[in-house]
Amino acid sequence: MELLTKLEILADAAKYDASCASSGAPRRDSRGRPGLGASTGAGICHSFTPDGRCVSLLKILLTNFCQYDCQYCVNRRSSNVPRARFAPREVVDLTLDFYRRNYIDGLFLSSGIIRGADYTMEQLIDVARSLRDDHQFRGYIHLKTIPDADPRLIALAGQYADRLSVNIELPTDGGLQRLAPEKSAHTIKRAMGTIRLAQEEALEEKRPQRRSPAGQSTQMIVGADNSDDRVILQTSQTLYGAYKLKRVYYSAFSPIPDSPAALPAQAPPLLREHRLYQADFLLRGYGFRAEELFQQAGNLPLDIDPKLAWALAHREYFPLDLNRAPQRLVVRVPGIGMRNAKRLMELRRIRSIRYQDLVRLRCAMDKARPFIVVQDYRPGLAEPPSDQLRQVLVRAPEQLALL
Repeated sequence: MELLTKLEILADAAKYDASCASSGAPRRDSRGRPGLGASTGAGICHSFTPDGRCVSLLKILLTNFCQYDCQYCVNRRSSNVPRARFAPREVVDLTLDFYRRNYIDGLFLSSGIIRGADYTMEQLIDVARSLRDDHQFRGYIHLKTIPDADPRLIALAGQYADRLSVNIELPTDGGLQRLAPEKSAHTIKRAMGTIRLAQEEALEEKRPQRRSPAGQSTQMIVGADNSDDRVILQTSQTLYGAYKLKRVYYSAFSPIPDSPAALPAQAPPLLREHRLYQADFLLRGYGFRAEELFQQAGNLPLDIDPKLAWALAHREYFPLDLNRAPQRLVVRVPGIGMRNAKRLMELRRIRSIRYQDLVRLRCAMDKARPFIVVQDYRPGLAEPPSDQLRQVLVRAPEQLALL
């Protein structure tokens, strides 16, 4: 098979892995393959390094042959899709060629399971080892690990990669057992624990950065089973705490050719995926707990973002005096982010905060106005009920001035 044909097949096969995908991207659909390199298709994706740089990655599978028959996966054993396989040497050459042409900054490499978990993991490591040791490649490498592989292989992979991923796939053990019975939640979590332990040992031994095991992330598929957003976010919260993950990625389930009957016929709204990313950001950066974002079991609202939904459900905290409130409450005001909350804390050490200060900081005033008090502004005395305020914020924020 020609190299270009392999690249088209294995780049397209990798597009369902969201570990490098941005929230709100165009709908992914394997029924038609866009050309290689298209900004809405497969081939080149974008990710962010720990220091905030955006990097372009060659995103491919080593192979889309697979021994497993996970029902939600387009590359499952029983799927009728074109198959291809790279040799490790071919992936190395492609990465170097793309890098020299300034197309990419690094590599995202995953794989179906061939022969066995250890063999597949060894092939992935061989690519990363060759890039690092044989070619002195210093670009970004993200490897998707095989949970069933020997823990020593997973730890070794971390010495070559900047990031490792162990996909938990579904938020509940029951969902995984029903849709991917050949996989084990216990094995997946054991692999996550292996990576965390290797990281902690490396920090204690103060190894050189290049030989320190990588950080890790995971992915959950949204809408393939009946798990609601509360369950999904509680699972994410547990994973962040137990395994020190850098990120949990959410991938809205996309219908695949010859889809099994156990899967839903329709994809969930892509906006649901976006709301989960917003809520995840509140967990990681704003001090929220998953249970705070829900009044009851169910999904996040689609018409408003999770932070605004929380504020409308907790009017007892508002309007909040920005000249007196602690930072942990200021960051919970809709329209005020973490960076601007810190700036406001610094400003009020010098003088009182005024309305125009918020405008100059580009706070989202259409959201913030009903929830704040500053030196020269406070909402009207007759505060509208949350239901009415929600309708105004969704439909016509400029009407707030009339309330």
